[in-house]
Amino acid sequence: MTQTEIFFNNKAITLPIISWFLAQFIKFISHYIQNKKIDFRKFVASGGMPSSHSAITVCLATVMAINNGLNSSEFAISAIVSFIVMADAAGVRRAAGKQAEVLNKLVYHSKEIRLDKELRVLLGHTPIEVIAGAVLGMLVALLFA
Repeated sequence: MTQTEIFFNNKAITLPIISWFLAQFIKFISHYIQNKKIDFRKFVASGGMPSSHSAITVCLATVMAINNGLNSSEFAISAIVSFIVMADAAGVRRAAGKQAEVLNKLVYHSKEIRLDKELRVLLGHTPIEVIAGAVLGMLVALLFA
C-alpha cells in the first residue's frame, strides 16, 4: 500500500475533512436558496449554520472513540479540543463578531473615523449552529467509521 493510500484510508483524517466539507456545502446551498446567488466564498467562510469547526472536531473525537474506545487518550485529547473549539466559536468569536457589528455602525455614522473595509461580523456561532455542527460531525463518523 502506498503512502497516499494509507493517508486516504485513515478515517481519522478523511471523515473529519468530509464533515467539514459537508458543513461548508450546507452553508453554500443555504446561501444560494436564500439569496439566489452563487457565492463560492461560503466554502471557506467562518460562521453560519452549521459550524464546520464543530463538525470537524466532533467527527475526529467520535472516530477516536470508535477506533480506540471512550477510555483512550486519543479520544480524551480530541474531545477536550472539541469542547475548546466549540466554546470559542460560541463565546469569544461570537462576541468579536458582535463587537465588529457595533464598530461598523459607529464608523458608518462617523465623519472622523474611516476604515479600508468593513469589519467581519460573521465570525462566531450561535449555540444552535455549534450543536448542529457537532451533530453533523458525529453522524458522519457514526455512519462511515
